[in-house]
Amino acid sequence: MKITVVISTYNAEKWLEKVLIGYSNQSYRDFEVIVADDGSRESTKNLIEGYAQTYPVPLRHLWHEDKGYRRQEILNIAIMQAANEYIIMTDGDCIPRKDFVAVHAAYAEKGRFLSGGYCKLNMQVSEEITGDDILSGRCFNVKWLKTKGKLGFSQTLKLSSNGLLGNILDTVTPTNPSFNNCNSSGFREDMIAINGYDERMKYGGPDREFGERLENFGVKGLQIRHKAVCLHLDHARSYKTPESLAANLAIRKEVKEKKLSWSPFGIIKGEKTA
Repeated sequence: MKITVVISTYNAEKWLEKVLIGYSNQSYRDFEVIVADDGSRESTKNLIEGYAQTYPVPLRHLWHEDKGYRRQEILNIAIMQAANEYIIMTDGDCIPRKDFVAVHAAYAEKGRFLSGGYCKLNMQVSEEITGDDILSGRCFNVKWLKTKGKLGFSQTLKLSSNGLLGNILDTVTPTNPSFNNCNSSGFREDMIAINGYDERMKYGGPDREFGERLENFGVKGLQIRHKAVCLHLDHARSYKTPESLAANLAIRKEVKEKKLSWSPFGIIKGEKTA
């Protein structure tokens, strides 16, 4: 299966570089990387261009002008420009384990989207992780992480659950599979069929709403949170506001009550035509 990995970013070169190192080290190689950039400064472009020269898989940079938080718009552009049939959505602060893309490829299934997991790190550990830590895989080692700081039970479980244990935990977990842009994937044709992301939505739930419309379309979530694991680096969220959260909740409520699968504020502007 050919895969496109879409990484969203905004003015976070230090974190993005660690993520790019992670994707350069994948055991699965039949994929491309698109960095969906919500208007970052020139140094982000320079970083990506520098890596692209010797990157082991195709690496592209999609950018639009900084006019405030417009992440959903650049993600819709990325969906349309993706070269491959299957898309993994992730963020520029999430370092993938070496088997990350391979796990998504193994569990990809028509009529499904995949809901992966992530391990939140504090700022000190996030800062300390080096490129060599990523390439060697030691930053995914529970013992190593615990020497750097506190690691919660949930994080420990995700990092320790390989093979059969991961399958069991993903089966019995009470957490419902949801689409989250840290670690989710699906078929490009399904993403286009629901008209992509709702571009009205700001921070606080646009990924969930995207997944809820996929479910209304008939594409159900499958839990892989204990098998496809990434490290979530710490960062501030200055763009998180009560107003954006309230507006997003209202949109999600309408999607749920009316069982909507199409957003008229997505890739195509307007209602779906026959």
